[in-house]
Amino acid sequence: MLLSDAIFNANDIRGVITGDDPQWDLEGARALGAAFARITGCDEFVLGHDMRLYGEELADAFAEGARMEGADVVRLGLTSTDQLWFASGFTHLPGVQITASHNPSRYNGIKFCLEDAKPVPTDFMTRLRDLAPTIDLDREPVGGIRHLDTLQPYADKLNELVPVAGQRRLRVVVDAGNGMAGHTVDAVLGRRDLEIIGLFLELDGTFPNHPANPLEPENLVDAQRAVREHDADLALVFDGDADRCFIIDEQGEVVDPSVVTAMIATAELAREPGATIVVNTITSHCVDEAVGDRGRVVRSRVGHTYVKTVMAEENAVFGGEHSAHYYFRDFLYADTGMLAALHVLEQVRAGGPLSALASRFDGHHRSGELNFTVDDAERAQDAVARAFAGRGTEERVDGLMVRGDDWWLSLRASNTEPLLRLNVEARDASTMARVRDEVRALLTEG
Repeated sequence: MLLSDAIFNANDIRGVITGDDPQWDLEGARALGAAFARITGCDEFVLGHDMRLYGEELADAFAEGARMEGADVVRLGLTSTDQLWFASGFTHLPGVQITASHNPSRYNGIKFCLEDAKPVPTDFMTRLRDLAPTIDLDREPVGGIRHLDTLQPYADKLNELVPVAGQRRLRVVVDAGNGMAGHTVDAVLGRRDLEIIGLFLELDGTFPNHPANPLEPENLVDAQRAVREHDADLALVFDGDADRCFIIDEQGEVVDPSVVTAMIATAELAREPGATIVVNTITSHCVDEAVGDRGRVVRSRVGHTYVKTVMAEENAVFGGEHSAHYYFRDFLYADTGMLAALHVLEQVRAGGPLSALASRFDGHHRSGELNFTVDDAERAQDAVARAFAGRGTEERVDGLMVRGDDWWLSLRASNTEPLLRLNVEARDASTMARVRDEVRALLTEG
């Protein structure tokens, strides 16, 4: 059995599954399935997988391990992650998705939820890591298997939540990056009056065209070019498991996810004045300004487990993260890139163009997320804190946060990769660049 401790992250599992130095294997997946069933005590759960290499085989192994513990497995087949969240609510069962989201093709992994897409407890991953290697796998499965197709009910739900806002036909570029949006886009968007210009809709876990990671600007270039060439109204760029969606306006410019959060938040507050909006610690203050006195903003740690938990505690109508995760109370408090896309599409249909709509919500300059590899993350954060002492207020809720009068910086360890992530925002470009460059020098010197 191969099951490296390194694959267990704060929110999920991600590790190398192919090549010369894999971090887990099918026997490890079998052990994880048994551990999941034992920890949750579930009698039955839903299980999906995306198009990644060994996705179906890992799902088979995970199901077999869970069945050894007596759990029944509802196999969903090919499923986007937000479709898995939906299936959990549709069946009122815990859920497991075999996916590594936006990671390179040599990776695969697992995301988990409890019934109705509730997040797993914060100690769940540690318990799973400690228990799985100890489980006896020399047993026959006793649990059952049944199959369920949730694609159409999932599409029905999304279309129900966002009414069509007008008669104007939109031309939309959709870049699936050979990921799971290629599986869901026709079912969801095919019911709207849209001309779809599809890029890389074929499912292919080797990602032959570009990595399915829209956080990296180079992976947005194809969609930006297509918007300009086809005179499209906007583009939607999804990550590998299609739970995130980046938006590109009619000029081929990326709409910052914080701005998208502000756009959707105002629409939800128009429907429900006074409601709560949840954002993470490094979401732009443009969201706070857009919400104003129409509602309240509550901040969460970065990561879907934390955001979903805070949303449920606060009964928040909507939540957004800087990484283009968008969460909806009416979608089980879960994140769904496709539902966010529908919101933006209908705002453009009713009031476009997108560049003008987005400009109303922004007055800040952001560094974007910059990644650094350091030997000691805590020591690096302490060095930055010392350099900025007396220049702003310091917080240590989610890594290091320093807030000045008209700027802030965040330096936090990644939940999914061995990196330290820097975000800087300021009212003017020169202040943002000065703070960014000062921190960058501190992190790279020597």
